[in-house]
Amino acid sequence: MWLYNNIPFEEIPETAYGYVYLITNTVTGRKYIGKKLFWFRKTKQVKGKKKRIKVESDWRDYWSSSEEVKKDVEAVGTDKFIREILHICPNKGSCNYLEAREQMDRRVLETEDYYNGQVQCRVHKTHIKNLKA
Repeated sequence: MWLYNNIPFEEIPETAYGYVYLITNTVTGRKYIGKKLFWFRKTKQVKGKKKRIKVESDWRDYWSSSEEVKKDVEAVGTDKFIREILHICPNKGSCNYLEAREQMDRRVLETEDYYNGQVQCRVHKTHIKNLKA
């Protein structure tokens, strides 16, 4: 189960494209900052023509792209982890930016308290124009 503002999160808001999350291992205290998109585009054949459709991702059961996190989840069980949504994002660019900002603010590469092993980001100023407040 995902939590958002300490409340179980089950339904995708209409304007949401993805989210930035924090996974915490309650046994070791280690954490992981990442992002996940709620949707992906898929091509479907309709009456001989290709049509792009929007399909919900596996976000409900997602446990990170980190092999180390997945290995620990397998070893100690899902009940020993807390999955929190930090930011709900309106587009992919804002997801990229907010993930990188959280990683930099928390200095995830400078400590063993985080599973994160790299920080990658490609964002244009127009991607985050609606985040400025």
